[in-house]
Amino acid sequence: MTTIRDVRVILTAPDNISLVVVKIETSEPGLYGLGCATFTQRYLAVQTAVEQHLKPLLVGRDVSRIEELWQLMTGNAYWRNGPVLNNAVAGVDIALWDIKGKQANMPVYDLLGGKCREAAAVYRHAGGHEPKQIEDSVRQLLETGVRHIRVQCGGYGGAGKGSTPERYPLVPPDGSLSGKYYDPRAYTLATIGAIEHVRNTFGPSLEIIHDIHERLPPAMAVEFAKQMEKYHLFFLEDALSPENLHWFAHIRSACTTPLAMGELFNHPLEWVPAITNRWIDFMRMHITQMGGITPAKKVANIGEAFGVRTAWHGPGDVSPVGHAANLHLDLASPNFGIQELSLPSARCEEVFPGCPQLRGAYYYPNDRPGLGIDIDETAAKKYPCKNEVVEWTQARLPDGGLHRA
Repeated sequence: MTTIRDVRVILTAPDNISLVVVKIETSEPGLYGLGCATFTQRYLAVQTAVEQHLKPLLVGRDVSRIEELWQLMTGNAYWRNGPVLNNAVAGVDIALWDIKGKQANMPVYDLLGGKCREAAAVYRHAGGHEPKQIEDSVRQLLETGVRHIRVQCGGYGGAGKGSTPERYPLVPPDGSLSGKYYDPRAYTLATIGAIEHVRNTFGPSLEIIHDIHERLPPAMAVEFAKQMEKYHLFFLEDALSPENLHWFAHIRSACTTPLAMGELFNHPLEWVPAITNRWIDFMRMHITQMGGITPAKKVANIGEAFGVRTAWHGPGDVSPVGHAANLHLDLASPNFGIQELSLPSARCEEVFPGCPQLRGAYYYPNDRPGLGIDIDETAAKKYPCKNEVVEWTQARLPDGGLHRA
């Protein structure tokens, strides 16, 4: 029996985003696994959960019992389904799948049932503060071969210099606190203009995605989704916050715009109703936020039964280990839809040898056992994480009031 000998957290930020990687070392010399546990806004809390709580629970246990260990880690704290614990559990869970693949001398996608496709189609991000800038950004991506592109006007909610139409000047009250100010109505007007320009410029074959990022009140989100219908989006992402989940029924009844949701989900009772009621077309969970490969493969199966496709969250605050885990799920899922991808820099690939590779519109794995990715701990130390106050989540409305993004 091969057992868990040690559980360690490796923190690194090669692209100035704090990444959390869990390394499980086993009783078999040279056999270890890597998992992503990145919750970049609270990375130190995840580190503590892994090293101070999960490690004592896991050392000496059989590495082959992935399902049992997932259930044990999830239930042992008594309170469960929070982002800190879920990310900590995910780091261990993904590392255990990596180990099992290495033991079997098989890629993880083979353990999940084998390939349904050779590579995963991806979408990438284009943006700017006015239509011509956005057009240029889209054109640059099209030249790389990508055909699914997320189009944003300014920051989330249109926050940022130059993204607010002159008729909606942002003038908060005197003495208002600092933050990422934006105006919901100005955002919708600017975004409609930008997407109309992109559609008219590039024609009907471009697959356009847009991310509201929960920046609109529910009724305004319904209105916006209806306005997007004529632009034939591939999907509209995160129109609502998890707290307003049932409003998706209103959007669904009002228009045919395809809907994607899930990156803020932590709890099964958030994603299960959205899928089984067919309120959404794409599930977008951050697989470490939901607890790893073990729950992700289960919910992908639920989605298949209800005609909901996968579109796992894949921004820069997913480590390359997490991107590799996403990809293995993509390849083995019949109901795969699209994969969000933030490409790693050369520095990041130095830290994480074996990264999957983007060629044209598709993301390809290597054929190594497990997840096929490693970590250079010496290189990782060259890029330490910085514990700073997070600013981009301090979203404020024009009157200075906080908006929960």
